[in-house]
Amino acid sequence: MMKYKGYIGHVEYDDEAKIFHGEVVGLRDIITFQGKSVEELEQAFKDSIDDYLNWCKERGERPEKTFSGTFNLRIPPELHAKLAFQAKTMDMSLNTYVTEKLRIVAE
Repeated sequence: MMKYKGYIGHVEYDDEAKIFHGEVVGLRDIITFQGKSVEELEQAFKDSIDDYLNWCKERGERPEKTFSGTFNLRIPPELHAKLAFQAKTMDMSLNTYVTEKLRIVAE
């Protein structure tokens, strides 16, 4: 994972082409970058984000931000009820309870 100016890049390596390629995640807009070395990849990542921000500025548009912290999740009603009950017994909001559970899984 790469970070720059609040944007996050995901990188993969193409062993046939012998090149790293990446994409900024969490946007509807598509921002890609590539490089043959780590240094080249890092610079391409930064350049791509800077180009995107300049492009938005020239067009008078606000750049899209990644990961607002809000997402909709559809789960079975039975699971919703179970999670709400568990949150209540822990004297937590459902949002806080689920956030804590997800934090554990993500670590």
